[in-house]
Amino acid sequence: MHVIGAGGHAKVVIDIIKSHNNKIEGVWAENCITPTFLDYPLNNYSEFKQLNTHRFIIAIGNNQVRKRIANELMTSSAEIVHPSCSLSASVVMGAGCVCMANTTINADVVIGDHVIINSNASVDHDCKIANFVHISPQVGLAGNVTIGEGTHVGIGATVIPGVKIGKWATIGAGAVVIRDVPDYAVVVGNPGKIIKYNKIED
Repeated sequence: MHVIGAGGHAKVVIDIIKSHNNKIEGVWAENCITPTFLDYPLNNYSEFKQLNTHRFIIAIGNNQVRKRIANELMTSSAEIVHPSCSLSASVVMGAGCVCMANTTINADVVIGDHVIINSNASVDHDCKIANFVHISPQVGLAGNVTIGEGTHVGIGATVIPGVKIGKWATIGAGAVVIRDVPDYAVVVGNPGKIIKYNKIED
């Protein structure tokens, strides 16, 4: 497995890969400040496309950067699921997803491409999560929640059943979302309130 990224998120992804006894074939980064990363040789990302492989994961937490790299590579990639993840057999998961330790993903959840479900997060039945979303640690999504492309749900946030969150929104840490959230909105607090809007070219 090849890992694209050399930050904190990549460290966790590499641990998950190793938990499956899979070999790390290469670590790639856009800015190779050091020659190694976790004792693996660090390679220049610009050379990665020449490999023409599907056995890679984009281990970068930033949703916009993850989308850009996925669009540059224009090929499907592997998904990584920690052994402790409770994953319903009816879950549909896209390419390049990462499900971290102690996550729970329940029946009939649909997950897009290159989504991060971070440690101890819970995604209940019938949720729909679009491409390039990041669900942070200890997030609780109740049933039938919809989350649009590129949205980041911050650590410890809670979303009640049936809420629709738009694309490229930001849900702040610990927020309690009780109503629909429009595209690009930044929501904080309990109950969650919009405080501004993201300026993102998607």
